[in-house]
Amino acid sequence: MHTITVTVPLSLAISAYDHVRDLRPQGIDLLVLELPIEEIFFRFTKFREWDASEMSFGKAVSLLSEERPDIVAIPVFPSRVFRHSAIYLGRDSSIRKPKELEGKRVGIPEWAQTAGIYARGMLQHEYGVDLAAIDWRQAGVREPGRIEKVELKLPKGVKIVAMPERSLSEMLAAGDLDAVISARDPGGERLFADYQQIEADYFRKTRIYPIMHVVVLRKPVYERDRWIAMNLLKAFEEAKRSSLARIAEIGVSQVPVPWIAEQVRRWRALAGEDFWPYGVEPNRPTLEAFLQYSLEQGVARKRLAPEDLFARETLESFKI
Repeated sequence: MHTITVTVPLSLAISAYDHVRDLRPQGIDLLVLELPIEEIFFRFTKFREWDASEMSFGKAVSLLSEERPDIVAIPVFPSRVFRHSAIYLGRDSSIRKPKELEGKRVGIPEWAQTAGIYARGMLQHEYGVDLAAIDWRQAGVREPGRIEKVELKLPKGVKIVAMPERSLSEMLAAGDLDAVISARDPGGERLFADYQQIEADYFRKTRIYPIMHVVVLRKPVYERDRWIAMNLLKAFEEAKRSSLARIAEIGVSQVPVPWIAEQVRRWRALAGEDFWPYGVEPNRPTLEAFLQYSLEQGVARKRLAPEDLFARETLESFKI
């Protein structure tokens, strides 16, 4: 009997991560676009130019909280970063404690930037910082003209002044900002100098490992072939396992950084065998915290549960 193999074409924009380089989803003819992350976010958020995309988790949550969202997510998280390290001060700043940010001028690239949502949530819930007591300024990190990409419903008392003709790095260097919260380094000194130890302690306490990016599908693509969601999740999982095995290798240098295998060993001892988990259940503390922060900060339009974000086919799997 002659078998004809037919695959479904799918375009995907994603960064060139080691943990996605072996991505080979069954039944899918994948066209991968490797672009700068800001370009991916801008073009997909504004124009939906491809079928599937890496997306800012904050913007995805904002869009998924709409009445009729036109995207659906799968629980794949290509980028995760603790964000105590994302709070920068001017070179000669007198600020020493998070609470001292109150009453100060703090710059952000976008209120809905995922890094900022986590950092503000952490400042509010761990250190008692009143977000409404901060003078917020919005601008591009290195270039003028950056704007918010999703609609916001800011919490009571929070005001943001857009600075379209300046950049955060320039304002911080000039002394026109006291601090910046940003995924990218604007220059200056970190508020938390010993951020690695502080972030490790934060993880031990909360089990929150901040998710920065998520993979989403355009809803018409998903609804046409719903099996695509689970096949993609499985393929991402397999690609990630291959990557984690590579970076744990001690016989050869898979990554051009010394002691990387020891770093892997330490993080695995803290976070568990699968220290970069996909799926809902292993990430529930992180997902629930982020959804709470997004609602409190006016990024999400309504309260969401983690299960509301993802294709239902990806929420459970078979057992043997």
